[in-house]
Amino acid sequence: MSSVAQKQLPLRPAGPATVQRLLDWYDAERRDLPWRTATGARPDAYRIWLSEIMLQQTTVKAVTPYYREFLLRWPTVKKLAAADLDEVLAAWAGLGYYTRARNLHKCAIVIATQYRGKFPQTERALIKLPGIGPYTAAAIAAIAFGEKTAPVDGNIERVVSRLFALQLPLPAAKPEIKRFAQTLVPASRPGDFAQALMDLGSGVCTPRRPSCLTCPLQPDCHASAKGIAEELPRKLAKPARPTRFGHAFVALREDGQILMRRRPDAGLLGGMLEVPSTDWQAKGTAAAKALRSAPVDTEWWPVPGTVIHTFTHFRLELNVFLAVVPGDISPNLWAEPGRCRWIPRRKLEQEAVPSVMRKIVAHALKWQDA
Repeated sequence: MSSVAQKQLPLRPAGPATVQRLLDWYDAERRDLPWRTATGARPDAYRIWLSEIMLQQTTVKAVTPYYREFLLRWPTVKKLAAADLDEVLAAWAGLGYYTRARNLHKCAIVIATQYRGKFPQTERALIKLPGIGPYTAAAIAAIAFGEKTAPVDGNIERVVSRLFALQLPLPAAKPEIKRFAQTLVPASRPGDFAQALMDLGSGVCTPRRPSCLTCPLQPDCHASAKGIAEELPRKLAKPARPTRFGHAFVALREDGQILMRRRPDAGLLGGMLEVPSTDWQAKGTAAAKALRSAPVDTEWWPVPGTVIHTFTHFRLELNVFLAVVPGDISPNLWAEPGRCRWIPRRKLEQEAVPSVMRKIVAHALKWQDA
């Protein structure tokens, strides 16, 4: 056992004093984030909700410019509800996990129509809304409305697991972590307490090399005392991502427009624009067979190299074909013309095009422009 651990024993049970030290630390060290209000000011539920949806599996640095842009375009939930879904998807492009954007819009409509533009104020009511899960419901309820509840994200999982030295591995440990976190939530300032845990996990109680000596919770931290802080929370090994394969077709018209197709609303990248492609399958398909599915009857050139993109549950490898076609050419019936349209190359950035499709277009055009 380390000398640091020896000095910490015996440990006091985490309780009100623990919470107060954390809140004092937060008052001095809190991060300045655009969705946070000044101390003592009433938080805006719309801003809290918007930020929490955007922050799901996405970093603060990546989210901040998107958050500011959304507020400029849609400063209230009613204005967001009145927006066209394609506009919302286009504004979201680049953040990934596009189901969040579709649910964001759907949720805004529900709040605007069923709740007259006012967010429900309890965790139990919030969790019934589209796209709002247990963590987000608890975060909005605690931060915006002062409900005595504990939101538990990845940062809070880490802090609580270490504070109580919880050994059960994730994800099975989630209910246990929630129970322990709930025991600490103060009746006053529950929102600040939640955000303090988030900040502590982000900047002090980090996944690797946690700064235990500067942590306000160290006097009560069982993992620090045992010298196992960096080992927690324990996690089960993740299964390897499977790989899928396909062929993509970039049709570039002589006037500089690119053929794009709208994906079905349901499923992966729902409602977004895509480069027409074959199905993504576990086994690769020969180029000759893939070309039978090309969206335009013309001569196609294979682009050297492959486009690789990693989704949450699988890895994708795509071979890309490029064709330059006359301005009056029409897509094949296979391409479902009702879902296809030609988009000027210079305006592609303004459309709801996910990052994997932008990779495909850039890969093809780099070779074409060379």
